[in-house]
Amino acid sequence: MAKNIWVFCEQRDGELQSVALELLGIARELAEKTGEKVGAILLGHNISAKAGELIAYGADEVHVVDDEKLASFVTEPYTQAVTQIAREYTPSVILFGATSIGRDLAPRLSARLKTGLTADCTKLEMDEEGNLFMTRPAFGGNLFATIICPDHRPQMSTVRPGVMKKLERDDSRAGEVIAENIAWDESKFAVTVLEEVKEVSGVDKIEDAKILVSCGRGVKDVAPARELAGKVGGSLASSRALVDTGVLEHNRQVGQTGKTVRPEAYLAFGISGAIQHLAGMEESEFIVAVNTDKNAPIFKVANLGIVSDAAAVLKNLNKLI
Repeated sequence: MAKNIWVFCEQRDGELQSVALELLGIARELAEKTGEKVGAILLGHNISAKAGELIAYGADEVHVVDDEKLASFVTEPYTQAVTQIAREYTPSVILFGATSIGRDLAPRLSARLKTGLTADCTKLEMDEEGNLFMTRPAFGGNLFATIICPDHRPQMSTVRPGVMKKLERDDSRAGEVIAENIAWDESKFAVTVLEEVKEVSGVDKIEDAKILVSCGRGVKDVAPARELAGKVGGSLASSRALVDTGVLEHNRQVGQTGKTVRPEAYLAFGISGAIQHLAGMEESEFIVAVNTDKNAPIFKVANLGIVSDAAAVLKNLNKLI
């Protein structure tokens, strides 16, 4: 019988990714409802020492495959490893981050395990029978669909980074670390990594920022917004409009086709608040919206709304600060 809720804990260059810790948080919440354990899958090379960190963030057991074949992410070896472990332990749920790695790995795994996969989830709930209710944007973000997989196990979903909240680290937690051995089928290893070239990006990660100053179509000059972000110790973000016109980089885009963020303060200047944008920022702790249109949808989610010209408010804020 399938039981327990598992998380594929993504690491890059030996560093656990934030989305892995966020998923352990929601897995812990779901497991408390069903009385199951939270399992973590950790794959890589020379990464066994990270297992304790996963236990501190909510895992009850960590299944580690530490192998040179997993030093770099290549789809087939990673898929073989997770498939074999999942078949042996038969978890009820496996969660993945909706990252480039998670989006590559999860569908292949679901095909081999002959189960379903719900992608880009923004909400997860579970009933006492262990059925997972997976909610995701549908029809271009104009509505949300809740999907279940009642007839097959494991239930699988990818979850967007920044959507879930990680638990506070608790180093007093106890858990079990299980070293797994994989029977590799190297005849299927069709890809070999010859060289890795890492791009150095000058863009700070907006999903990690505590304060975001975000600009939309109503902002013609982003320089004052960038200045404000610097003064308040925040980062500059954007709606899709300024990214499409090339004013700002895609890494700064908030929304369904950009990043999901939940900063302590989200300052939105000249953003009307289309549902696709709201899906990426409505979980922010405090939202300030500035727009000339008093009926702009963003005012429905804002804690503080200012009906005014965004450029004028930015100018005055910079002067006051």
